[in-house]
Amino acid sequence: MSSLLPLAPADYDAWYPLWQGYLTFYQSSVADDVTKLTFARLTGGQEPMGGFIARDEAGDAIGITHWITHRSCWTAGDYCYLQDLFVASGARKRGTGRALIEAVYVKAIAMGCSRVHWLTQESNRTAQRLYDEVAARSGFIQYRKILD
Repeated sequence: MSSLLPLAPADYDAWYPLWQGYLTFYQSSVADDVTKLTFARLTGGQEPMGGFIARDEAGDAIGITHWITHRSCWTAGDYCYLQDLFVASGARKRGTGRALIEAVYVKAIAMGCSRVHWLTQESNRTAQRLYDEVAARSGFIQYRKILD
């Protein structure tokens, strides 16, 4: 990895294939209008959210992460939810995922957040090896109800 910078509006074309790779990995899809809205929210500076993009020595985008801050009833400082993390398959195991997580930590500290948290699928053992090195498991199980 050569550089890691906050996502900017000019990064859309580099970000999009990584976003699609992330969605494919989780066997999901997001409508094009929602994808465009998401990117605008991540880069517009008006929402409590943002992201980072990692590039290799050639300048090619190899990883992304997104964060969202939210209030908590348990602390004065907001929590920072690391919502998405994806590294291109050819760029894995080089420290990019760790660097993206650490960038979110730095951003969260700068914003006065009291915690960073995230989710992963139980079957994503490769990612869990990294996560076990950079954070503690909460012991909680997620439940959800989709509201359309």
